[in-house]
Amino acid sequence: MKRLTLGTPEKLVPSTFCRGFHYEETNISYPVEQLHFRQTKRGFLIEFPIEDDTQIYGFGLQLKQFNHRGRKLNLVVNADPVSSNGHSHAPVPFFVTNKGYGMYFDTARYIEVYCGYQKNDGSTTETNQVSVIHDNTDDLYAVRRVGSAVMSVLIPAAEGVDVYLMEGDTITDIVSQYNMLSGGGCDVSEWGLGVLYRCSAKYTDAQVMKMADYFCDHDIPLDILGLEPGWQTHTYSCSYLWSDKFPNPKKLVEDLGERGIHVNLWQHAFTHPTAPIYEDIRPHSGNYMVWSGVVPDFACDEAKTIFADYQRKNLVSLGIDGFKLDECDSSDHTGSWSFPLTAEFPSGLDGEQYHALFGTLYMQTILDALDGTPTLSEVRNAGALAASYPFVLYSDLYDHADFIRGIAQSSFSGILWTPELRHANDKEDLLRRLQATVFSVQCLINAWYCDEVPWAQYDCEAEVRDLLKLRRTLVPMLKAAFDTYRDTGKPPIRALVMDFTDDAETWNIDNEYMFCEDLLVAPIASGRGDEREVYLPTSASWCDYFTGEDVPSGKFVVKTKGIPVYRRK
Repeated sequence: MKRLTLGTPEKLVPSTFCRGFHYEETNISYPVEQLHFRQTKRGFLIEFPIEDDTQIYGFGLQLKQFNHRGRKLNLVVNADPVSSNGHSHAPVPFFVTNKGYGMYFDTARYIEVYCGYQKNDGSTTETNQVSVIHDNTDDLYAVRRVGSAVMSVLIPAAEGVDVYLMEGDTITDIVSQYNMLSGGGCDVSEWGLGVLYRCSAKYTDAQVMKMADYFCDHDIPLDILGLEPGWQTHTYSCSYLWSDKFPNPKKLVEDLGERGIHVNLWQHAFTHPTAPIYEDIRPHSGNYMVWSGVVPDFACDEAKTIFADYQRKNLVSLGIDGFKLDECDSSDHTGSWSFPLTAEFPSGLDGEQYHALFGTLYMQTILDALDGTPTLSEVRNAGALAASYPFVLYSDLYDHADFIRGIAQSSFSGILWTPELRHANDKEDLLRRLQATVFSVQCLINAWYCDEVPWAQYDCEAEVRDLLKLRRTLVPMLKAAFDTYRDTGKPPIRALVMDFTDDAETWNIDNEYMFCEDLLVAPIASGRGDEREVYLPTSASWCDYFTGEDVPSGKFVVKTKGIPVYRRK
């Protein structure tokens, strides 16, 4: 790995706030003289050539796009991205290629990236001399591979940036180095990898206990119960005070604990005037309100301490060991809430930078409150250098094919993603969604708006029980994979191209992934029937995970109501 300081970098960047940041310089073979940079009217521009067969991955959680070659991306924090334009509630200024290198740009700006465009360099290629006529829109507007391609990265407002270059034999090697730059992967407890069920926001404490009894009485695994906004006296913005629906929260947590069930609390950081910490934290907040609440500046030690101390004394002390950190992204493009990019914060961050860092700083604050208590929690925003935080991303979007793509695609960027199950249109929809959820980093059923369990109306409790029991059997291997993630940076779930980088067949496969060390998972998306094409890389031997029978490598069609899973021998 090598750090290149181009121009004059800004001081408030992700590495400034990364507690585990660890840089060790090594020799690299990448020709750094290829990187050209200059100041423009729009910001700081870096350009460098890429080969015609270079494939480009990463840039955070991109639910709509997998391989970015030939694409333009704007890495904008957006709660509900509906196209492949780079918007995300977890954008990360890091990319990796199939050519043995990756780059991290240490900035909290909304960078603009062109992943392989042709420049006017005065040359004439053979393609230009051949008459080509396109007579249909698919061919006319297709992404084309061109000679003399250049990748460009524009960093608005900045006058420089530190670029970290990483090299490796596979994409997994390179991503692992990026994760170690942030201090390694996150450490999680085994119970955090179990089954998490989020109750209806309308529930009282008695209804929560009744739901716990349902799981126990029906022999359905349950490790964590999540309480949604209704536990508070005021939400949107938050009071962090228990409502009268929960008159004795300590007893509730203790009673659930006796059943082996942990408790996870929903919240967001926008602090309502009725919150006990409001007056103390207001001077350490931004100059814009959200939902009539202040936005704490978690880049300031004062705000972080006030918020963490309250959470520790009033929530963690009860036995709460998990949190769902909602709404720390932004809806500038899809709604009306959150603070503008023009906002200013006491730390010196502006609104753009704070949006990019909000999720990471919020996770740090909650980890301070937990004070070493193990967790695997949830968050709606995570950016650069976030691998060491035990938080899993989720989304308000719900397309199942996108959710499966997210499992594979998020693995490029040092973040974790869960394709949570919420509602379902029918039995097939529910089971297909649950199958992918079982084979993800967190098994999350988010029934926050469901009066009863989502499967109640579809007569498939037995299938749900079997799938959640299957999840229990996966926990030990998943814990071992997380231990490896912590120590080496190797993600517990990886896109096929990460482990099989030299296999061109894997370059665009966005609906299969490696789970733990040796399992290849190929979920069938909801609404796609019982068949799908599977590709097993030819450089390895495979067998069916459930039957142990050998399966030939290569492409084939599988038909099943279950989830296709194969083990590398």
